[in-house]
Amino acid sequence: MPRTARPRCRAALAALSTCVALGCGTGTVPPGDQPTPPPGAPTAAGRGVVTWASSAGHVGEAVKDRGYRLMVHTSVGGSDLRVRLSNAFGDRPVTFGNVHAGLQRRGAALVPGSNRRLTFGGARSVTVPTGGIVYSDPLPGHVPAGRTLAVSLYVSRAGGPRTGHWLAMQTSYTTSGDHTAEEDAAHWKRRTGSWSYLDAVTVRPRKGTGAVAALGDSITDGWQSTTDRNRRWPDYLARRLAASGTTVEGVANAGIAGNKVLLDGPGQSALNRVERDALSLPGVRTVFLFQGVNDIKAEPGATGAGLIAGYRKLIHRAHAAGKCVVGATIAPYKGWQEWDPAGEAVRRQVNAFIRESGEFDAVTDFDRVLRSPSDPERMLPAFDGGDHLHPNDQGMRAMAAAVDPGSLDCRTG
Repeated sequence: MPRTARPRCRAALAALSTCVALGCGTGTVPPGDQPTPPPGAPTAAGRGVVTWASSAGHVGEAVKDRGYRLMVHTSVGGSDLRVRLSNAFGDRPVTFGNVHAGLQRRGAALVPGSNRRLTFGGARSVTVPTGGIVYSDPLPGHVPAGRTLAVSLYVSRAGGPRTGHWLAMQTSYTTSGDHTAEEDAAHWKRRTGSWSYLDAVTVRPRKGTGAVAALGDSITDGWQSTTDRNRRWPDYLARRLAASGTTVEGVANAGIAGNKVLLDGPGQSALNRVERDALSLPGVRTVFLFQGVNDIKAEPGATGAGLIAGYRKLIHRAHAAGKCVVGATIAPYKGWQEWDPAGEAVRRQVNAFIRESGEFDAVTDFDRVLRSPSDPERMLPAFDGGDHLHPNDQGMRAMAAAVDPGSLDCRTG
C-alpha cells in the first residue's frame, strides 16, 4: 500500500469537528434548572488540551442517588478546567445533579478551599442522553500539572448500563446522596477501583501546547504497576515531557485491559473507538499506537496480514483527522499461558512492519527495550511484573524513557 501522506499539523485543529458526530454538547439542562446560558456558553470541546483521559466502556449497572469522587492525575497544567462526562454505553439518559472539582489532600479528603462547582451551559445539573457526551463550562483558575484532581459527581437519575472505566489503578470513592460540595471525607467511605462517567479533563495551557493519546491495552492501562502511585508508562511519559521542553505535554491514556485492534471485547476494538478515545480529544496532535498482543494470543489469533491491515486503517483515520501516528513494537510475552511459536512468528512479522514499512510517522521500539538479551522471546526479568506479559514499575519507566519527545510533536512531521 502506498504510504499515506503525513499530516500538516496546524490543520489538525479542524479534527475537533469530529466531536459533533460523537454527541459532544448534546447534554440538556433539566426542567426547573434552566438559567439563560451566557452568550457562547460552551458544551462542546472548545479550546483546550486534554490533561487526563480514560477509555469508556460498560462497568456495571447505573444507580440513582449515587455520588462518585473520582481521583485523576493531571499531565499538563493550565486554566479553564473542563470535564467530559460520558453516557456512551448507556441505554437511557443519565442526570448529574451536581459536579465539583478540587484537589486531593489525602484519601477522599480535599485541599480546603479547592472544591468548586462546575456548570453546564450555566446550570448546575445536566442530563446526558443515551450514547452522548457533554463538556462542562470552563472553570476559572489555574490547574497545576502533576496533581491529583478529585472530580465529584452526583447522579440523581440513572438506570441501565453504567459508562466508565473498569481498571483505574487508582482508588476513588462512592457515597449515597449528594455530598459533592463537601471537602472532608466523612461521607465518602466506600472505595472503588473504577472510574464512572468521567472520561476526560481538559485545561487551557500556554499557547502552542498539544497532547498525545496512547491507544493501547492492559499494559497502557497500567496493570502490574503500583496502584495509586501513577506509575503507568503514560504517567512516566507525562513527567518526562514536562521536563523535556517539548510543546507536547498533555497525555491521554486510552488503554483498555484485554483490548484488541480488530475485534470488540473487552471494550470496543481500537478501530471502533479511536474517534471517541483519541481523535476527538482536544489538543491531541499524535496517536501513539501500542496494541496487538491480544489479537495475536486470541483463539483463533489474528494473522500478521490481518493485524497490519488494521494498523493501516488506524493510520489512515488519524492522518485524515490531521494527526500523526507513532507505532510501538509489540513486546515479548513468552511465559504467558497463551504464548505459542505461531503467535511469536506473527509478532515478529508485525514488528518488522512497524519498524520497516515507513507508514508510521515515527516508531518506538518497546520490543527492543523490554526483551531479554539472552531470550528475545521473553521479557527481561528485571522488567517483568510477574506474569511475563505486563511490565512492573521499572519496566513502565523504561518504556517511557524510550519515547522520543520530538516524535510526538506533529508540527515536526
